[in-house]
Amino acid sequence: MGISINTNVAATRAGMYLASNHANLQKSLDRLSSGKRITEPADDAGGLAVSMKLEHVSKVLTGASHNISNAVSFLQVQDGVLDTAGKIVTRMGELQGMATDVTKNSTDIDNYELEFNDLRAQLYDLTQTEFNGIRLFGDWQADGAAAARSAANNVFGGATGQTLSVIISEDGTTNVPIDRALLGGALQVNQTGAASNGSVMGAAGADITGLIRDPAFADTLSILDPNDPGGGTAFTAAAFTQALENIATLRATNGGQVQRLMYAQSNVDTQVTNLTAANGRIMDVDIAAESSNLAKQQVLVQAAASMTAQANVANDVALMLLR
Repeated sequence: MGISINTNVAATRAGMYLASNHANLQKSLDRLSSGKRITEPADDAGGLAVSMKLEHVSKVLTGASHNISNAVSFLQVQDGVLDTAGKIVTRMGELQGMATDVTKNSTDIDNYELEFNDLRAQLYDLTQTEFNGIRLFGDWQADGAAAARSAANNVFGGATGQTLSVIISEDGTTNVPIDRALLGGALQVNQTGAASNGSVMGAAGADITGLIRDPAFADTLSILDPNDPGGGTAFTAAAFTQALENIATLRATNGGQVQRLMYAQSNVDTQVTNLTAANGRIMDVDIAAESSNLAKQQVLVQAAASMTAQANVANDVALMLLR
């Protein structure tokens, strides 16, 4: 090749390699500083598309996992209320037994009656318990139908609908129903111990047939029979036994639902873990390999810069020929 002044091919080629090596060095720095193998779509367009979908599913499932955790908490609070209701019913049965003691005078029995009715009012309060503004216990009336509360129809619960749906899939098509237990129904037993038939309250001020006592309405139920000083319609021991069995059934149902949700959450969490790992294999940079590449690019940039400098002075020999 002849010696030329206007065109320095060697310097041009060295400059091209210097620019290329500098771009590669910058790319390596970007990857190491961001921790990502793909820092722009041009790095791996297909891989970026797959990563975006995997990340979306992972985030949606993470939200589903949080929903399941909240549902479990909802059921655990519900179970706590049911446990308390069971203890109250047991105490009411104990009071009924003590009130039948022949050695108790009318004042003693009246005192038992006061506690008994306080406990009935507390049972009513339990049916109104909420979790973040959501009723733990659904609507109930004696025929099992949901209805609005009124003076003529004293139902126990909140808005119509006895179940809540918990989404456990990323597409929202799979859900687990959880019960807003019918605590009012469980406590609605008549004096023979059987489940109550007929309406909870036939009319305003009428007798409530059950262990619950809404303080807003008067009733004449008693732990004794109508001929005893307590007066009113008496409960029998069988009523408390039946109510306790009903509460036990609700707690068993609650436990089964918690167990199912825990298995569902385990499955969702496993999916999130594996999806995150798959996304990491696409997006995350291999620090060891990229560190080696960084060192390589640094050497190449330095070498290319040095050679570009050498090429720029190589044509100085032309001046020697002109002297």
